[in-house]
Amino acid sequence: MSNISITDKELSSILNKLNIKDVDELFEIVPKKFLSQLDDYDLFDVLSEQEIDILLSELSDKNSHSKNSLCFLGGGSYDHYIPKVVDTLSSRSEFYTAYTPYQPEVSQGTLQYLYEFQTMICNLSGMEISNASLYDCASSIAEACSMALNITRKNKILLSTMLHPNYVKVVNAYFSTRDIKIELIESNNGTISENDLQTKLDDNTSCIVVQSPNYYGLIENVDKISSIKKDSLLIVVSDPISMSVLKSPGECNADVYVGEGQVLGNYMSFGGPYIGLFASKLKYARKMPGRIIGRTTDVDDKEGFVMTLQTREQHIRRDKATSNICTNQGLLALRCTIYMSLLGEKGLPGIAKICYDNAHYALDQISTIDGFDLYYNDTNFIKEFVIKCKKSARDIQKLALKQNILIDLPINDTTDSLILLAFTEKRTKLEIDKLVDFFTTI
Repeated sequence: MSNISITDKELSSILNKLNIKDVDELFEIVPKKFLSQLDDYDLFDVLSEQEIDILLSELSDKNSHSKNSLCFLGGGSYDHYIPKVVDTLSSRSEFYTAYTPYQPEVSQGTLQYLYEFQTMICNLSGMEISNASLYDCASSIAEACSMALNITRKNKILLSTMLHPNYVKVVNAYFSTRDIKIELIESNNGTISENDLQTKLDDNTSCIVVQSPNYYGLIENVDKISSIKKDSLLIVVSDPISMSVLKSPGECNADVYVGEGQVLGNYMSFGGPYIGLFASKLKYARKMPGRIIGRTTDVDDKEGFVMTLQTREQHIRRDKATSNICTNQGLLALRCTIYMSLLGEKGLPGIAKICYDNAHYALDQISTIDGFDLYYNDTNFIKEFVIKCKKSARDIQKLALKQNILIDLPINDTTDSLILLAFTEKRTKLEIDKLVDFFTTI
């Protein structure tokens, strides 16, 4: 039993207390086909610390990632530059080890940066109130739909077909056991069909979910959608970087804003953990999922921070609870706060402008290559777009990987002809030219 880090004497004492003869007897209730034996694994011999470090580095180097490749991946996860100070400050032990503030009176540092985070998200989205974050964008959308159902007491959800396919799957999973009707709004040349929206919008519609820029990178006419939403709630999903140069959801009279905070100082990390942004009009504050942090003064008139609202079932009557979301992405919210405070109201639009210039420069170059065309005849995008190619998109992706170039394929493409490309401020003209040269050789 060398794999168990206790002495033989300690093991014997435990077994005697349990009245069993060996460890195997402890797991007899588990069918043998589900039990693995150490002999089944080709494990390494005992290694020194230095040897382990070398081995793990070699294994890690087999991964293709944004640091050893040219990354043009998009679709919700983006390779933005992260200033070093974000890592430096967020890795301080008092931040890195901070726990969910169940005792708010002694968690003032955590509550303060969450309060600042909420303030910045409100300023960015044009909404009146924000929570202290959710798990990721997908769960934020599902929770926003749940909130809309709770507020309106209607049972129909309208989702844009141009919403990220994975987000659609999560919403369907959320309400799969409830009597909730979910319908998709068709698209017209890459954006929502207003005619189809008006057809499917009825008195039983609780909310409309629209993503702008959408999954294909195109900007939706949120103002128009808002003008025809009737009594339903309008939930706008938007990338924070792109949103900094667009008319904000609040300015478009959206009821709820949700987004993915990965772009605000957090790494791609092979898909997570991420952080869900969530903001709404003030009148929905008591229906909002998660936590809302407030600022107040104590008996000595000193500034203090408190958890003002917590709408989960552990804190209020279960029939009144909006959600069972138990926590927020505190550390990632901190990184978002540091990042946004560094860039400010001028820096974020500056990043978006560079992304825009890079993406449109890339399209100009790619459009000259035979066999590669813009999928939708619409150049109303900021940092990503979809091209249609005559050859197999999967084969092109594999060839690109061999040259350390990472490109994306739309999840919902069944034609094997579409490539989704994203261009952040990290991509240089030389790197974009390398991508173009690669396409030229196909």
